Amino acid sequence: MNINQNAQTRWIVGIVVALPEELATLTKIKLLRGGYTALNDNILVAYAGTGATNAESAANLLVSKGAKALISWGCAAGLSDELKPGDLFIPKQVLSEQKQILDADKEWLQHLQILLTNRMRLITDLLVESSVIVGSSMKKKRIHQETRALALDMETVAVFKTANRSNIPCLAIRAIADPVDMNLPLAVVNSLNTEGHVEIDKLLRYILRHPSEIPGLIKLGLHFNAAAKTLKIIAHQLNDIINFKKQVGIQ
Repeated sequence: MNINQNAQTRWIVGIVVALPEELATLTKIKLLRGGYTALNDNILVAYAGTGATNAESAANLLVSKGAKALISWGCAAGLSDELKPGDLFIPKQVLSEQKQILDADKEWLQHLQILLTNRMRLITDLLVESSVIVGSSMKKKRIHQETRALALDMETVAVFKTANRSNIPCLAIRAIADPVDMNLPLAVVNSLNTEGHVEIDKLLRYILRHPSEIPGLIKLGLHFNAAAKTLKIIAHQLNDIINFKKQVGIQ
């Protein structure tokens, strides 16, 4: 399919994902970082890699390919004990590290609340940006106290900023992976590369030296599976989510 064909006359929504595991909740197609694909005539997905710079590049790419709305998709960290692994979090506002507040599209958010509330646990509140991975439970609690945000990720604010500059609507659809009371296992933290991906060889070497990390890794895996399950359920509702914006005629 020629993705650019009639892009300016079709309703297209662009979805930005940071990690291959998040991409897998939307499609079986494998992408290189910085690549994109079409799920159908109305949905484009870009695999950004982690962090604000990568997310901004991916969002700009999708806008250049005709996206008339953007979604930040994936997992988030919980900052309050109100949020449990697998909970769906759709922020009504996002807060940048520079204290800039950006709003989600209100009509779109209300539509998702009506569409999804009776199907799963859904929380909508403030999400805050971090330029680094926050693995410490103590630090997550401190960020919550300082900002009153309920969740945190590294990419959503950059997607919102791109949408704001392009004057198009934006939402974030995030599932909670690591709750506030969980410290990320050091095996994971010490195995991350500059893109935020776990390097398996480093992970295995660390586990061999620190076998006490295994229970924490198992727990994190269960939490991530809960988040991925939620995202897959939402993925099956994407056409209803997308078609609402098309019907109300927001350009």
